[in-house]
Amino acid sequence: MRVLVVQNYDNTGLGQVGAALAEAHAEIDLRRPYLGESLPVDASAHDAMVVLGGAQNALADDDYPYFPHLLDLTRDFAARDRAVLGICLGSQLIARAFGGENRVGGAEEFGWQEVALTPEGETDALLAGLPGNFPVFQWHDDHFSLPSSAVRLAGNGVAENQAYRISRAVYGFQFHFEADSRLVREWSEAFAELIAKRHPGWHDRLDAEIAGKGSRSDAVGLAIARAWVATI
Repeated sequence: MRVLVVQNYDNTGLGQVGAALAEAHAEIDLRRPYLGESLPVDASAHDAMVVLGGAQNALADDDYPYFPHLLDLTRDFAARDRAVLGICLGSQLIARAFGGENRVGGAEEFGWQEVALTPEGETDALLAGLPGNFPVFQWHDDHFSLPSSAVRLAGNGVAENQAYRISRAVYGFQFHFEADSRLVREWSEAFAELIAKRHPGWHDRLDAEIAGKGSRSDAVGLAIARAWVATI
């Protein structure tokens, strides 16, 4: 099993998706195109692709000129029925690839927030068996409309389309299910200055937030990660 991982920003990582891939003894092919590393021409050499998050918006082609090729690559994976996972920015890029409308700003969430499954989500291969509502880590300003081919799986009052599926195994998640409590602590240190400006008091609240919501969120995130790996 060979999995292409597209990293779009410094200090992001696979988190619980990485743990699930390690359990499956997957080979990880990490590409960082924002640093000038090339992306594959097509999906022929990989069994699946993960597109991670980032602070940029999904329309920032001028600053990230690899985006159009990444959209083409996403469509090629889907056409070959190979699993794709997009998280946060990744979900926004997948939506764009299939005709969704990207909306820059207007949907700010940060920290552990509640998400609710739709009826379709309750029967989806990745999400079936999860609680109908659960806390999960969020960190985004932007959002998107769903492509016509997508099935909406989860949402909340800030961002209606928190999770969706296209065809068998192309999944987009606006929320950071990969970010367990350990990874959130790492992000809180790595991006401490930015977080302090935008979300004052976060550092002081972090331990209490983890104690109150971390274990439930971690369990849900690992379950989703393992279920996605099973689609490869």
